[in-house]
Amino acid sequence: MTLSSAANVTVLADKTTILDDVSLTVSPREWITIVGPNGAGKSTLLSVLAGLRTSAGEVCLDGRQVSSMSPRERALLAAYVPQHPEVPPGMSVQNYVLIGRTPHLSLLGVEGRDDYEVVDRVIEQLDLSHLTHRTLDSLSGGELQRCHLARAIAQQTSIVFFDEPTTALDLGHQQQVLELIRGLQQSQELTVVMTMHDLSLASQYSDRVFLLGEGKIVAHGRPQDVLDSERLSSLYGARIVVLEVDGHTVVIPGKE
Repeated sequence: MTLSSAANVTVLADKTTILDDVSLTVSPREWITIVGPNGAGKSTLLSVLAGLRTSAGEVCLDGRQVSSMSPRERALLAAYVPQHPEVPPGMSVQNYVLIGRTPHLSLLGVEGRDDYEVVDRVIEQLDLSHLTHRTLDSLSGGELQRCHLARAIAQQTSIVFFDEPTTALDLGHQQQVLELIRGLQQSQELTVVMTMHDLSLASQYSDRVFLLGEGKIVAHGRPQDVLDSERLSSLYGARIVVLEVDGHTVVIPGKE
């Protein structure tokens, strides 16, 4: 069974090819990470998969073409967390997480008891209860990232797309956010698709990685099969060393 797929996807912008004949499939409960150098097309591919950007080719969610879906239909199937989510000034944590319930609201657009119960449960799951009435602009980077995650989880979709969820976080908070995502993936049987620049973290958490270069998929498969020193050095234009440490693949720059 395939939950998300792209077939022969091409994206052009100002006559520049951003994605070039890209195809991939994502199975339920998989963790897929899209990696590659800056400008490789990672974020563009993620937004295409989430149905937020048009392209040539075919993109499907749960067996349906995203081009045939309304925004509400897409939002009931997939949540999307951008790299830099908008942070409404003065909004409380609870009200921000409540936005995730929008696709489930009636035509009147009024939240019901069930919506608040979902939000309260998610806030507790992500250890945000003590911040419920704090405003977003008063939070630390790690706390704010947990709020973005909570809003996506409150949407109650089977797949969540994350664009660089560890950006601007220190090492400790990067690990914390990824551990939270992994815990939610396992407990709620979520499918996770994300972009990430840190190849070592991508290797540690992903079931499969897709390596992009100049808009094309260079390689895909298990991290230990894809993240090869020679391949990465060629793609990134720098000497890169791949090591095995405590059963994990670690990618570091090497000396020229």
